[in-house]
Amino acid sequence: MKVILLKDVRGVGSVRDIKNVADGYAINFLFPQKLAEPATEEKIKQLETAKQAHDADLHKREEELVHKVQSLHGKRVTIASRATEKGGLFKAITQKDIAKAILAEHSLEIPEAAIVIPEPIKTVGEHIVSLHSKSTKADFGIEVTAL
Repeated sequence: MKVILLKDVRGVGSVRDIKNVADGYAINFLFPQKLAEPATEEKIKQLETAKQAHDADLHKREEELVHKVQSLHGKRVTIASRATEKGGLFKAITQKDIAKAILAEHSLEIPEAAIVIPEPIKTVGEHIVSLHSKSTKADFGIEVTAL
């Protein structure tokens, strides 16, 4: 029996997969547990339409990220953090802190996963981080100042 999985099922497949399973398994386990539904032609068409829309949305987001990364190439942000007299920070600067600073200073929302820090930022001064998308990469400056 062909079914469309509504949730991930160990040993069978993941969400929105169309799978052939035994009739008894589908009727006695998958359907009562709301893990799957019968794969009719209408539901398969709806699923394909939804997948195409999802893929188009992912492609659009990736293009936007590429433009954002390219626009930030060579620029910098300033982050103020508590520091010791010797210049060591009490708390390391994370991708989340950098994303907030970019949003505040450049009005661009960059996902934390796109920010790559080569080593933890634990000192006051200038640091270089990389911004990555699937097709582009840009270096970005971080100026850490003491409060």
